[in-house]
Amino acid sequence: MIVWLNGTHGAGKTTTGALVQQLIPDSRVLDAEKVGETLMDITPGLPETDNFQHWPPWRPLVVETARHVLEYAGGTLVMPMTVLVEQYWREISAGLAQHAVPVRHFVLHADQDTLRGRIEGDTVMGPSAFRLAHLGPYAEAARTWLHEEAEVVDTTHLTPPQAAQQIAAAVGS
Repeated sequence: MIVWLNGTHGAGKTTTGALVQQLIPDSRVLDAEKVGETLMDITPGLPETDNFQHWPPWRPLVVETARHVLEYAGGTLVMPMTVLVEQYWREISAGLAQHAVPVRHFVLHADQDTLRGRIEGDTVMGPSAFRLAHLGPYAEAARTWLHEEAEVVDTTHLTPPQAAQQIAAAVGS
């Protein structure tokens, strides 16, 4: 099974994902961003883009990486990864379904002011123009399709351990 943690950049997916992994027996974290980083390392580079998710190879490579890891190691993969383009989510989820890989899709949600405050107050990564720029696209995705496609975990008033507990309990039920 895959536990996919979606939400905008700065929503706490990586932190929550690590905590979820500790709560679900026989689970591992697979960060699909590493697939994108591999594509970014190709020289000479692939066509210029502001987001590696726009490269067509990224989506099927995420599917294949996840499915092969599951076939090899079994258990559960916790995948913290923002996907705000509906077509991209459809490609990934259809690819996983084609291989009979069950997916529990969660969105870590908070209101725009809370998200902005978290991003601007991040003491590890610092304030990030990239992360702030995705607040609008996240709000649009949440309004039009994303919240209908996932189990929404409102983290506005939750700590990452509380969000992780809620997700792990939902997966275990």
